[in-house]
Amino acid sequence: MKVSQEIYKEIDRLYDQYEREVKEAKRMGLLTDSTARTYLLHSSNFLKWCRNDFQPGGRNK
Repeated sequence: MKVSQEIYKEIDRLYDQYEREVKEAKRMGLLTDSTARTYLLHSSNFLKWCRNDFQPGGRNK
């Protein structure tokens, strides 16, 4: 893990809020399906990177 468990817990909590906001923006027609998927994919990859489960450009778990 690249960050402490305590920090990751807070990042994960904030990600949940971010995910809800992205989905709400999509529901309201402010984001296309493709844009919302991209936002969530890349932010999810950042969470994986924090857990040491993602390496940009590498084979990922």
